[in-house]
Amino acid sequence: MSAPLHRLPRRTLLLGGMALAAAPTLRAQSAFPTRALTLVVPFAPGGIADLTARAVAEPMARTLGQAVVVDNRPSAGSIVASQFVAQAKADGHTLLMVTNSHALSASLFRKLPYDTVKDFAPVSLIGRFDLGLFVPASSRFKTLAEALAFARAQPGKLNIATIAVGSTQHLAAELFKTSAGIDALVVPYKTSPAVVSALRAGDVDLGFEIVGPMLGQVSGGAVRALAVTGEERHPLLSDVPTVQQAGVARYAVSSWNALAVPAGTPPAVIEQLNRAVRDAVATPEVRDKLGKLGLRLSAGTPDELGALLASEIARWREVIRAAKIEPE
Repeated sequence: MSAPLHRLPRRTLLLGGMALAAAPTLRAQSAFPTRALTLVVPFAPGGIADLTARAVAEPMARTLGQAVVVDNRPSAGSIVASQFVAQAKADGHTLLMVTNSHALSASLFRKLPYDTVKDFAPVSLIGRFDLGLFVPASSRFKTLAEALAFARAQPGKLNIATIAVGSTQHLAAELFKTSAGIDALVVPYKTSPAVVSALRAGDVDLGFEIVGPMLGQVSGGAVRALAVTGEERHPLLSDVPTVQQAGVARYAVSSWNALAVPAGTPPAVIEQLNRAVRDAVATPEVRDKLGKLGLRLSAGTPDELGALLASEIARWREVIRAAKIEPE
C-alpha cells in the first residue's frame, strides 16, 4: 500500500514533480519529424548532387518515418537554395545539399545573403568524388609525366580545358598549375559537353572533369585518363594513378556532397538526421547506385563536416587569390 503524499519525503516529491514537468519536453523532443522533410538541392535535376540527394532520400525516409522530398533550386553559386534553407524554420524539416560549391562561393562573391559557416548547422558528409585529367585518344601524351615535361620545356603551350571560371574543375586546374610549377593555359568552356567535344576533337591537350560522367568516354575509347585528383586511386579506374603518384606532390582535390540544416536546429534533431544519413549510406542500394557514379561514400559526424567546410573555404580562398579571380 503506497504512502499518502503528505507522508512522502520532500526529496521524493521534488523529484516526482521534476519528472512530470520534464515529460512534455521529452515528448516534444521525440516528436521529430512531424511531417515530410524537404531536401533542397542547389543544382538542376540529373547532376551528381541531385542523384546523390535522390539516392539517400528514400532510405532516410524509412529511418525517419516521413517522406523526404527533393526540391531543386539551381542558381549561380548555389545562392538561391542556400538562402531558402538559411531562412527556413530551424526544426530539421528543411535540409540543404551542401557541396564544395559552397566553399568556393564564400570567396567568389563579395557578399552573400547568408554566412556560409554561421547560418547552417552541419549534419553529415555523404561522399566524395574525384576529378580526372583526360586527354584525347590520339594524344601524344601517354602519361601525366610526359605532359608535365612538355609544359616545362615549352612554357605556355599546354592547353587545359575546364568548365566555367570559378568552378571546381577550373580552380582544380589552377591549383594543378601552381602545384606542378608549370606555365599552362587554362581554357574555360561553358559546359562539360563542350569540354568533352574539345577533347575529342583534339582542340586542347588536357581536360579537367568529374570522373563519373567521363567513364563512358573512357570505356568508349574517345578519351584517355592520365590521372585522378583524389588521395587514392579511383575504384572504377584502378589502373590510373593519382596526380600525386604521377609526380605532383601534395596535390589532392575531391568534390563532395553533404547535408546541413538551418543554424539553431536542436542537437537532438541533428543527431536523428545524422543517424538517418549513416543508415542510408550503409544500404547496398545506395552504395551500388552512387558507387556507379564514382562516389566514395563516407558519412561522418557534424563536427567533421564543419571542419571540412571551414578548411575548404580557407584553401580555395588562396587558390582564387592566386588565380587573380575578382569576386562578383
